Amino acid sequence: MLPVPEVALLRLAAQWVAGPGGASPVDVVRRLGAVQGQDFPGAVTSIALRTADRRRSDVEMALDDGEIVRSWPMRGTLHVLAADDLHWMLALLSTRAMAGLAGRRERLLLTEADVERAREIVLGALDGGRRMRRADLLAAIEDGGVATTGQRGYHLLWYLAQTGTLCLGPTDGAGEQLFVLLDDWVRTPRRLAGEEALGELARRFFLGHGPATVQDLARWAGIPLRDVRAGLAVARPELEALDVDGVEHLMDPATPDRLAGCRKAAGGLFLLPGFDEFVLGYGDRRAILDPEFADRIVPGNNGMFRSTVVHGGRIVGTWQWTGRGAKRTVTATPFTSFPEALTAEIRDRAARLP
Repeated sequence: MLPVPEVALLRLAAQWVAGPGGASPVDVVRRLGAVQGQDFPGAVTSIALRTADRRRSDVEMALDDGEIVRSWPMRGTLHVLAADDLHWMLALLSTRAMAGLAGRRERLLLTEADVERAREIVLGALDGGRRMRRADLLAAIEDGGVATTGQRGYHLLWYLAQTGTLCLGPTDGAGEQLFVLLDDWVRTPRRLAGEEALGELARRFFLGHGPATVQDLARWAGIPLRDVRAGLAVARPELEALDVDGVEHLMDPATPDRLAGCRKAAGGLFLLPGFDEFVLGYGDRRAILDPEFADRIVPGNNGMFRSTVVHGGRIVGTWQWTGRGAKRTVTATPFTSFPEALTAEIRDRAARLP
């Protein structure tokens, strides 16, 4: 039986938020399986703060070198993951993400012929290793005779990524990611399928997110419980099971020892970006967040997650930057109140964020 407060501390250790960081950005995303990537600057921070050197430039370099990529591998949502994992994750998870496709196409006034014409245009525009900004790629599709107004442009790029044509690759000089052809950008993909792929997915999730439940994995990956259980049957020998309030949780057997080596740090202060895996990686967040304050981190349940203040393993408030340049300051809002010493520490920690 594991007390609930211990779950949060173990997760901070398992996710490499507390304790020694990963050797490189690709080690971090491989550990977690995938990192939420809707907010690109925030995703870079989430990865960097889990590395040993805590440098944004290392994450940007890993993107530019093709070691990690950003695409829509699960739930139709942007994530950052190891480049060689993208092919097998798309093959495993994209079918469910595309459920209801016909209805969406009808509402957008797009036909199958439109979509395939867009694919032809994109293949021609990016052939030979070329790279394009989103606006330029959409302009090429529009010039080729396929309307991209409204949500049509986003849908076309999303669908072409889901079906293995595109991904987001290197950044340009202004920090925007450029679109590339997936097979040109990722030359040595892993090829996993069936129970082997489900087993790898389960292994990665529970090693990097545990203690967690089968329901957490089902929600995170957007797959049915029967697929989670099939994957767990493969991965279970590498995992440790424990009981939390009568519910089985699974984790990396090495995580308790890791926490023992960084327990004081794990109970300290962390400032996490919005959409961080410590928050979004779980369906049930009671171990890290009082349900009374759930709407403070995602107001109106609108899907936009605020940056969080974590202290003692619990989310105790939110934070944001205000102002620009030399006038930029951090504003932290507690759910109840912050001790004066913690307020000062928040300012210091924000100044050192990658």
